[in-house]
Amino acid sequence: MSKLPLRARLATSIGGAAGRVSRLTGRGDGSVIGGVLGLRVEPELLRLLAADRQVVLVTGTNGKTTTTRLITAALGALGQDVASNAFGANMEAGLASALGRAPDAPYAVLETDERYLPAVIEATSPRVVVLLNLSRDQMDRAAEIWLTARRWRQALATASGCMVIANADDPLIAWAASAAPRVTWVAAGQRWHEDSWCCPECGSHLRRDELGWRCGECGFARPAGRWVLSDGAVIDETGQVRDLGLTLPGVANQSNAVVALAVAAHFGAPVEQALPRLREVRSVAGRYTQVERQGRQVRLLLAKNPAGWLEAFDVLAPPPVPVLLAVNAQIPDGKDTSWLWDVDYRVLRGRPVYVSGERRLDLAVRLEADEIPFELVDGIDAAVSRVDAGELDVVANYTAFQQIRSILGRTE
Repeated sequence: MSKLPLRARLATSIGGAAGRVSRLTGRGDGSVIGGVLGLRVEPELLRLLAADRQVVLVTGTNGKTTTTRLITAALGALGQDVASNAFGANMEAGLASALGRAPDAPYAVLETDERYLPAVIEATSPRVVVLLNLSRDQMDRAAEIWLTARRWRQALATASGCMVIANADDPLIAWAASAAPRVTWVAAGQRWHEDSWCCPECGSHLRRDELGWRCGECGFARPAGRWVLSDGAVIDETGQVRDLGLTLPGVANQSNAVVALAVAAHFGAPVEQALPRLREVRSVAGRYTQVERQGRQVRLLLAKNPAGWLEAFDVLAPPPVPVLLAVNAQIPDGKDTSWLWDVDYRVLRGRPVYVSGERRLDLAVRLEADEIPFELVDGIDAAVSRVDAGELDVVANYTAFQQIRSILGRTE
């Protein structure tokens, strides 16, 4: 803090005080308001706070918050403080607030919104940029993904001082990252293929087989991974195989963990030291949290777009455990709910399904098209009351998730 100019120190102090007031008054976790006020006092606050730190930027359509949490845990093996925007406030104000709360941390792991990655690279001069995946999101809040990939590619082409750690199994990610001077490829997998049928280099149809993806026209193909996810185990760059053994559920989180281990290794934290720390992560900003409510065990899952819902369905308890689906269409969610038609809900057959949220009728129409029996309910407690003693899984998009989490009580 002492190295900062006077105006930046004042901005950080004002921002920190605002954040504390927000938390004490129950208006939020303070992860945004402090940065907003700090940037008004010093517009260059993010650049100043990032100077002289080892910065990791994490971006992608899905998995940013969880991967950020896992990388932060893995870097703990180095025995140094790590600044991070743990609650997912991933635009400039949230990033500045996170750095301001940990002024002496030599490392920073920052989840970054896809649209702002080029600007944040320019402001923070990161040592590592992590690219997870790119898939369709709500068009009124996110850019078209091919345009996003092109902007990333342009920004990374001149980012000579950083290492890009990228998912080789996502063609758009591979294309964006391939322009960077230095890349570590991770074979982290890609289950959602609906946005990557065409070659991002020439537009021709991509072919897929057991070796990955490739273009038959221009020769653009999946890079070989130095880190590999294989049947729940990580194969590191030396060829050693270790079972991940995560507490967090699902293949998507295994992918996130392999990326986190690759980042940690880049900073000198070996797998045998970093992996036990990943196994200790049980919940991420409320995701995967299990809460007792009216004698039932309620588990919370966040899903914001078609690829995210596919991954959420992958970790549902088996039938006949019931599920509550909750959808809003506020600004953070995106106003357009047409993306619901890109989700295959047939996997929900054989279990009770409850539907809530501000746009529950939109979801109800979609479920009817897939011939999924369901019951409309007014909220989480109405769903819980209809469940016999046992479990209830909840899948909700962003603001619906936060509303349910507020009702059940924050556990982090």
